[in-house]
Amino acid sequence: MMQIFFGVFFLTVLSGFAAGVQIATFNVDATPPLGSTLCNGAVKPTKEIVTPLTARGIVILGAEQPIVLCALDWVGIANESHDAFRQTLAEAAGTTPDRVTVHTLHQHDAPGSDFATEQLLATHGLPGLFSNAAFDREVMLRLAAGVKESLAKAQTVTHIGLGAGKVEQVASNRRILGSDGRVALMRLSSSKNAEAQAAAEGVIDPQVRLIAFWNDDKPVAALTYYATHPQSYYGQGSVNWDFVGMAREMRAEALPGIACVHFDGAGGNVAAGKYNDGGQDKRPLLAQRLADGMKLAWDTQTKHAITADAVKWTVEPVAMPVRDTLVEVDLTAKLQDESQKLPDRLRAARDLIFLRRTQGGHRISLGCLRLGSARVLHMPGELFVEYQIAAQAMRLGEFVAMAAYGDYGPGYIGTAVAYGQGGYETGIVSRVAPQVEQVLMDGMRKLLEVRP
Repeated sequence: MMQIFFGVFFLTVLSGFAAGVQIATFNVDATPPLGSTLCNGAVKPTKEIVTPLTARGIVILGAEQPIVLCALDWVGIANESHDAFRQTLAEAAGTTPDRVTVHTLHQHDAPGSDFATEQLLATHGLPGLFSNAAFDREVMLRLAAGVKESLAKAQTVTHIGLGAGKVEQVASNRRILGSDGRVALMRLSSSKNAEAQAAAEGVIDPQVRLIAFWNDDKPVAALTYYATHPQSYYGQGSVNWDFVGMAREMRAEALPGIACVHFDGAGGNVAAGKYNDGGQDKRPLLAQRLADGMKLAWDTQTKHAITADAVKWTVEPVAMPVRDTLVEVDLTAKLQDESQKLPDRLRAARDLIFLRRTQGGHRISLGCLRLGSARVLHMPGELFVEYQIAAQAMRLGEFVAMAAYGDYGPGYIGTAVAYGQGGYETGIVSRVAPQVEQVLMDGMRKLLEVRP
């Protein structure tokens, strides 16, 4: 009789534990060594470290297999590298790669990673000019160790807090259209053009969104989401986490002991150009404005009880339509042509890898984290902000956030109409075709459980 009693008691305890949610937080150094390539070879290599770079995130436990959310202070992680980072984190957390999402904040004074592109370039006599693959693998090992260590310190979560705060005078749309409906003026991360600065903000999402995790009255972690390119000034080899990282650290200082993790939203066509002339004084100013929005989101958050059965993770693999301008024979010729400019050869290699990978049947997984009534979409590439706004409209009145800059392979991802408007993003460098809008909208509807 006593054995039956203790058996029932033990099963009751296990059942109670299984119904609860825990999170583990990790934060490891991801600062490249001096001399390392930055921004996929687009800027000068590392000459100094202004601020360290980090790879940080959370592991959600108790809701089926663990869910891992990771954000790095890097420019982008693409193709095979993205797969490898997810695989490493999955093994460390005891889960499967499809339950791991990896994103970057897209700072330009930071490294990028794409193992396949780096290998292809090395076979054409261009090793180390795109990335530092050995360092990338070292960071993967640090992440694995950090995640394993964090699991032993997991904390109970009883509630989530949901909040939003308006960010003033930071984001503006990069693409200013003329009377003919085409891009007449590009307003990038910084601009001294009076006409560009005087133009309206354009299509942006001004809200920074917050998900906080609480153990009763004790806050454990804060995740924030905001859509913009994060550059104030860059390109001289001075590694730093720029104004988005500064804002995140301001909040970490204001919330001691709380893990602060920031994700870049769909900011592919959004930057600070209207409010940033590239002066060094603008970096702390932009950071303070973003931090003010983060604080407003924190101060106005509403708390909701959370249990494991209210936590869901779903994925929707999609086939990305490749742009018809990516022709293998032409790209190969450009890569092999030593008379071509180095940036053009590097881009040809990146284009080739994405083309071959996609034609080989690879699909990119869109992800959705559900926490009670709140949802967060996890998306690839340099996504246009219209996707984020569309996702919020799909569940109007509910909390919907977005993390973009997942698999960096597709590059810029515009809306269908944008491909006929010209401009840098869709007129020159996007690797996907206009049909991508339908593919992603359908995927988002499935993940958000809404009918077309």
